[in-house]
Amino acid sequence: MKNKNFTSKEMMVVSASRFLKDDDIVFIGIGLPSLAANLAKRVQAPNISMIYESGTLDTKPERLPLSIGDDELSKKALAVISVPEVFNYYLQGGKIEIGFLGAAQVDKFGNINTTIIGKDYKNPKVRLPGAGGAPEIAAFCKDTLIMLRQTKRNFVNKLDFITSVGYADGNNSRDKLNFVSNGPKAIITDLGILEPCKVTQEFILTHIHEGVSIQEVKDATGWPLKISENIITTSSPSLKELEILRKLEATQN
Repeated sequence: MKNKNFTSKEMMVVSASRFLKDDDIVFIGIGLPSLAANLAKRVQAPNISMIYESGTLDTKPERLPLSIGDDELSKKALAVISVPEVFNYYLQGGKIEIGFLGAAQVDKFGNINTTIIGKDYKNPKVRLPGAGGAPEIAAFCKDTLIMLRQTKRNFVNKLDFITSVGYADGNNSRDKLNFVSNGPKAIITDLGILEPCKVTQEFILTHIHEGVSIQEVKDATGWPLKISENIITTSSPSLKELEILRKLEATQN
């Protein structure tokens, strides 16, 4: 990215936050998703309801939580319920509209690997943190947003392990698995935004961030990336977005 007054990470977070609407119920964890949701709540979506994995419902933290167990979440929550209740009654009950997911690897159909790097499950090159609640988020949130930096190392043609299903093999194969939700709505990266083709469900580049070239995005992708005929340059972060974002990040220092 060229020398701008914002970083590629800030562009990614702002892009993710803009997907959130004022009446959304959002299921989030710690890290970039938490930052994006809290930014949206302070800019264009003050009434979004944020649910963290720890069971804090409609919480309104005044600073970024350090973990899902941070008491800032419970102190500012409408209610606190147990983790099994969050997953059984709210997530599996279809009450969540947007869920955020990260990944170590993602493929062209939005399937995610957070389990192992390497072909041998028992003796992998790297054993990753694992699934956590990601498979359920992928299966039961109405829509999901995937956030990660874009490199050939993590945008791979074939996953080493499928932890969470996106659109499976594409071409409506997800529907045969009887999932009740829509699947990944977008993959938001530090280079651009990929969205699924309505016919094949293969992710194509629809937005490119300011200062990034299409060739850079192709070079950072492990499959022949398709480019939308109507590709859009993402609007740069506004001064308000940057100011609030940086104040939020400063609360973690």
